[in-house]
Amino acid sequence: MKYIGAHVSASGGVENAPVNAHQIGAKAFALFTRNQRQWQSAPLTEASISLFKERCHEYGFLPRHILPHDSYLINLGHPEAEALQKSRTAFLDEVKRCEQLGLDRLNFHPGSHLNGMDVDACLDRIAESINRTLEQTAGVCAVIENTAGQGTNLGYTFEQIARIIDKTEDKTRVGVCIDTAHTLASGYEIRSEEGFTETFALFDRTIGFPYLKGMHVNDSKKELSSRVDRHESLGKGVMGTTLFHLLMHDPRFDDIPLILETPNESLWPEEIAYLYSL
Repeated sequence: MKYIGAHVSASGGVENAPVNAHQIGAKAFALFTRNQRQWQSAPLTEASISLFKERCHEYGFLPRHILPHDSYLINLGHPEAEALQKSRTAFLDEVKRCEQLGLDRLNFHPGSHLNGMDVDACLDRIAESINRTLEQTAGVCAVIENTAGQGTNLGYTFEQIARIIDKTEDKTRVGVCIDTAHTLASGYEIRSEEGFTETFALFDRTIGFPYLKGMHVNDSKKELSSRVDRHESLGKGVMGTTLFHLLMHDPRFDDIPLILETPNESLWPEEIAYLYSL
């Protein structure tokens, strides 16, 4: 069974996210558990934590169908020591918030070398950051999102992600989120049946489907291999419809959160209904 939703607002408190997801017909959702554009955020209150759990239970959202996302400020591969520590501290806080909310995964962008170190050294540093965080926490899986490869962002090839996983000590607590727009922009042709089949066969050989913990289902404004991250509403970009048909009929994508990050929130109910109609 497919569990489709969107990255909904948690404005006013995390407890509002499951309500917002339910209102658009979602069976899964993503959220920020803190302000994603600030380094410091107020701790979660016991009232918010309790109400979040109550509402998830009320609307039937299970932890494995909820995909929280960390702050965009965090760079776990930062080449400078002070900035790296700042990112690691923030990431640890993000994982602990997931623990408090009873969530079992946290989606994050792996990091950027900022032209300050070579690619392999940065990938190893990202893995070290993950290891340090997992040692201090329990029960939450660190879910690496593939990127479009914009700027100096890493994680845009399956091989780069596989290297991070290989260097992660607790393999039971690391996973992957595949973003369809990022996948196309980074150079994987997934719009045709042949391309889709080849890409995910490569994914399985290089990383492995057991590591897939979620997906971001987006159309793209930018073409294949553009290395530019620009999401578009379903059917309004360069993706076509074949990809979405194939995703919805492929059991390898069952029972994980399939999350819309498309730019027009008013279309989310329609997009969710469209995907289920397939």
